[in-house]
Amino acid sequence: MWITSSIATVLTPTAVALGNFDGVHQGHRQVIQPVLAFNDLAIRETLAELSTGLPTGIAMPIYSTVVTFHPHPQEFFSGQPRQLLTPLPEKIVQLDAMGVKQLVMLPFDQQLAALTPEKFVQEILVEQLQVCQISIGSDFRFGRNRAGTAEELQAIAANAGIEVMITSLKLLDDKRISSSAIREALKAGDVALANYLLGRPYTLVGTVVEGQRLGNTLGFPTANLQLPSEKCLPHLGVYAVRVQWCEKGDSASADLSVRPQPSMASEIGVMNLGYRPTVNGTHLVAEVHLLNWSGNLYEQVLSVSLEQFLRPEQKFESLDALKTQIKADCDAAKALFI
Repeated sequence: MWITSSIATVLTPTAVALGNFDGVHQGHRQVIQPVLAFNDLAIRETLAELSTGLPTGIAMPIYSTVVTFHPHPQEFFSGQPRQLLTPLPEKIVQLDAMGVKQLVMLPFDQQLAALTPEKFVQEILVEQLQVCQISIGSDFRFGRNRAGTAEELQAIAANAGIEVMITSLKLLDDKRISSSAIREALKAGDVALANYLLGRPYTLVGTVVEGQRLGNTLGFPTANLQLPSEKCLPHLGVYAVRVQWCEKGDSASADLSVRPQPSMASEIGVMNLGYRPTVNGTHLVAEVHLLNWSGNLYEQVLSVSLEQFLRPEQKFESLDALKTQIKADCDAAKALFI
C-alpha cells in the first residue's frame, strides 16, 4: 500500500473512501468496500487485454484510496491531543489487509479548514486526486465549519460527473456503529460490545520494556508494554488476552506499520492495565503474563487482543493476596480459551 501525506506524490486516478476512519470498524469497512471493486476491475481488464491482445480502453489503473486527515480535525481545532482507537501504524495494517492500494493523509491545516465544500471538491478531489468515484458514511461532514453534508457532496460531485456512494453505518441488528460508541464501550469495560462494533478484538500494540520485575517475584513474570501516547485505553483492570509477536514495517518506504508475524501463533494470557495500587504504583502500566510461554521478550513488539474483561483494578492487603488473585485470573483466562 502506498502511503503519502503529500498531494504531489498521490497515485492517480483514484476511487476514494473519504473520512477519518479511526478504528477501521465495521462501519468504516462498509464505506471502504465499494472502492476496492476497482482493484478487481483493473485485474479483469489486464487479463482481458493479455488474452485478446486488444486494448481494453483503460490506459492506467484506478487506485483504491483511503483519504483521511492528519491531524484529526477535532485535534486541530481544540489544540488537545486526541486518543485514537487505531494510531497510524495500526491503521496501516488494517487498511492494507483489506486490499486498499493507497492511503492519503491530507495535512489538516488552516488553509484546508477554510475551503468551502465546493472548493474542497474541485481543488482537492477533482483536480488533485482525480477522483472517479467517492464513498462516504452518511454522517460525513466537510468544508469550512463542517458546512457540507453527505448529500451536498453527492450533489456537488454530480456536477463533475463523479458518483458518490453514501453508506449508513449500521449493523444487521440496526445497532449504529461509531468510533465514539466503541470508545464508550471500552471505557465501561464492555469488551464484547467494542469488539462486536469493531468486527475484531480491540488491540494494544507496544514494545516490551524493562519493569520492576515484581511479576517474577510473585511467580507470574510479565511483559511491560510501552504503548503509544495517543492510544485510547480501556477501563483499568484485568483482561483475558491473546498475544502475537509483531514485525516492524520498513520506515524507508514510509510504511510505519507493525504487523503480526505470520509464522508466530498467538499465545493466551492475562493483562493488567492500571497503577498497581497494592505496591503503591504511581504510573499507568500495561503488563502481560503469558500462560504457556516463557522467555526474554525485551524490545519485542507485541499485539495484545482484548478478549474479555475479568475484573476491575483493586488494592490487596498483601502480596500473598495479590498472588492468589493472579492465580485465579489465570485460571479464569484458561477456562475462557479452552
